[in-house]
Amino acid sequence: MRLHEYQAKDIFAEAGIPVPESRLATSVDEVMEAVEEIGYPAAIKAQVHVGGRGKAGGIKIATDEDEAREAAEDILGMDLKGYTVEKVLVEAGVDFENELYVGITMDRGEGKPVAMVSTEGGVNIEEVAEETPEAIAREHIDPAFGLHPYQARKVVYEAGIPHDVAGDVATILSTLYDLYESKDASDIEINPVMITSDREVVAADAVMNIDSDALFRHPDLAEMEDEAAEDDLERKANDYGFDYVRLSGNVGIIGNGAGLVMTTLDLVDYYGGEPANFLDIGGGAKAERVANALDMVFSDENVDAVVFNIFGGITRGDEVAKGINEALESFDEIPKKVVVRLAGTNAEEGMEILNTDLVEVEKTLEDAVQQAVENAQEAGQ
Repeated sequence: MRLHEYQAKDIFAEAGIPVPESRLATSVDEVMEAVEEIGYPAAIKAQVHVGGRGKAGGIKIATDEDEAREAAEDILGMDLKGYTVEKVLVEAGVDFENELYVGITMDRGEGKPVAMVSTEGGVNIEEVAEETPEAIAREHIDPAFGLHPYQARKVVYEAGIPHDVAGDVATILSTLYDLYESKDASDIEINPVMITSDREVVAADAVMNIDSDALFRHPDLAEMEDEAAEDDLERKANDYGFDYVRLSGNVGIIGNGAGLVMTTLDLVDYYGGEPANFLDIGGGAKAERVANALDMVFSDENVDAVVFNIFGGITRGDEVAKGINEALESFDEIPKKVVVRLAGTNAEEGMEILNTDLVEVEKTLEDAVQQAVENAQEAGQ
């Protein structure tokens, strides 16, 4: 779950990280009231879950009342990379001399969290990592012991942070790790940390993403979720209780078990297709759950064909077949071609039940994926 900048900054401030004075506003009048309280210059920042807000016109600096009103009118209600801006953060301007990057994320290759610090703040850190990786200092953290103070000092020193603010930056880094661990964050970063003309360090931005599977431990964070920012299909997946990730391709994928679904995704790519989603219906799926899965995939306008990959263990092939039939028989016309591969428990019974007037059936996963990719390619022509 992604937090908005204003939400993350509230958490940062409570933990002792310096942040600029700010107010949340949802109307032009509220923006004007906020800037009167905060003073000029002030930053007016769109609160939507996208990166690159500044380049897209979602962040403006106002130096007087006219500029503040114009910025508020431009940003509120604008379409920013597919999201409508409904609220803005009005924030005191910072007179800065340098911009730094500080963050904690998971290094899945090492199986450990990693602390990262760079003097290349204020720009896309992914670009820095790709083009000049040496500009980012890294320190892996043993989760059993946490981030030791010497490690925080070490990574700050290796990044080349000015000595007079190095201690403050190390303290911010340690605080970020404490939040990362205590809040079950998946990543947490400040880009940029600004060094002011008075040699103070201030968090001018805030990113904090929480592991959704851990939200039951953090009801206060769960209440912060912005349902309006959620993709309609992701919202539907939550309602149905599916593990679902929307991708950019046109081959819809339904399977039971994460490993089986991932294998199907890999095969779609191998045979020249592009997966449209990851959808795991889980073990023991009954007919209704299978029908819900098809409803989800059919709801994705990008999907041109569907492959159903079921290997029965506790999931029975005959139940899956009933679900597929029930879902497809409700349509006057099947919206996308569906290819089915059933194996395992009651697979033979399922194959007998399947209405082959509505689906294509393949015996092997390879054949099923190839057929689905061909169907998607034909539909896309």
